[in-house]
Amino acid sequence: MNIVKNQVDDLNLQITVNIAADDYAAAEKKKLNEVRRRADFKGFRKGMVPMTLVQKVYGEQVLGESVNEVLSDAINNFIKENKLNVVGEPLPSEDQPELEWKSGNDFSFKFDIATTPEVKLDVTKDDKIPYYSINVTKEAKNEMKENMLKQVGSLQDGKKAGEDDFVIADLSNGEINVEGAYIAVRNVMGDAHAKFVGAKAGDIIDVDVNVAFENETDRASMLKIKKEELAGINPAFQATVKNIKTYVDAEENQETYDKLFGEDKVHNTEEFDAAVEERLAANYKQEADYRLGKDIRDYLVEKANIALPESFLKRWLFKVNEGKFTMEEIEKEFDSFLADFRWQMVRGTIMQKNGLKVDEKDIREAAEGFVAYQYAMYGLGNVPQEMIQEAAKNVLKDENQVRRLEESVEEQKVVAAVKEVVTLQTKKISVEKFRELK
Repeated sequence: MNIVKNQVDDLNLQITVNIAADDYAAAEKKKLNEVRRRADFKGFRKGMVPMTLVQKVYGEQVLGESVNEVLSDAINNFIKENKLNVVGEPLPSEDQPELEWKSGNDFSFKFDIATTPEVKLDVTKDDKIPYYSINVTKEAKNEMKENMLKQVGSLQDGKKAGEDDFVIADLSNGEINVEGAYIAVRNVMGDAHAKFVGAKAGDIIDVDVNVAFENETDRASMLKIKKEELAGINPAFQATVKNIKTYVDAEENQETYDKLFGEDKVHNTEEFDAAVEERLAANYKQEADYRLGKDIRDYLVEKANIALPESFLKRWLFKVNEGKFTMEEIEKEFDSFLADFRWQMVRGTIMQKNGLKVDEKDIREAAEGFVAYQYAMYGLGNVPQEMIQEAAKNVLKDENQVRRLEESVEEQKVVAAVKEVVTLQTKKISVEKFRELK
């Protein structure tokens, strides 16, 4: 057996693996004997089937397995011996000649291999990256304060339905009767919307549920039937209004302060205002830090200027995602893929240069942080640590989530390391201008 290498360019090479009959003969013979030992043919005792019959039935399959094993070992050894940083995996060449799969033949295989260059990247204080400081304004503080009071508000009885209110009504079409359906006025579509705005207890509203409630899942839930049953019902309903529920902001008192900030942390309006400003500033800093991470990524990827074997990568993506994506779809997302691929290479280089690693503790803490953030999104800012830890254990059972967390932690470590070295140029900016940044 021999391998002929053809270096196409700096990143692409083609190898021709020539396999002689002697290279696979022993493996083929061993496999055929194993098949013969296990073979169960009518009219023959187990293990006593003539080899000619075994070869006739299983010969081509065994030949393919034997040759492919030799081929796979040859390619892997070639990559290892030549210390190649391979992209994806070797692909059969498009000019691979037809093969006659016959025992005793010699075989010649052509494969395309793509490699990545060494990432040459030095980060110093001469590298300047903007770091935005978002101004905290009185208007923003007032808006946040209002939103927080809304967040812990409550539904109370109202007289007339407004845009943000709920109408509680009995629904009937003569066949289906639903008592006490909660209808969000904002979600009512078509002509019926105007009928629900201003509705009060005792009003009777004619409504075509197919038009007024476009979302089939919500409509089925409201009518207490299965989604599949919707098509067979009469959509003309009467809604008899029983009550109006309006969402009222929470009042400023100790109970509200405790709900928002934890027990006994805030006691009066002045402290409330200060806590709001502190939280708003923390939120802005989080946004600015996220932006800094993005800017560091873009800056380093551009500075590293990594050449990639793009044509090969498109072929490889098409092959490994066979049946999932067309080449047109791959082309559409290819620039984004290349950016991620280059950033992955840059990250790996910086991790290695700085002796950084991601361990189990890092991933566990990241999972707990992710869970705490999810709770906070639903207004639950004071969840016990034990509950967070239990929920994090479930997150860590998902391999995809673990992989995403690992990448996130790696990115955080890289950004933190880079921040220590580069020059951050602080720039004051309004929140409006900040959010206009590309």
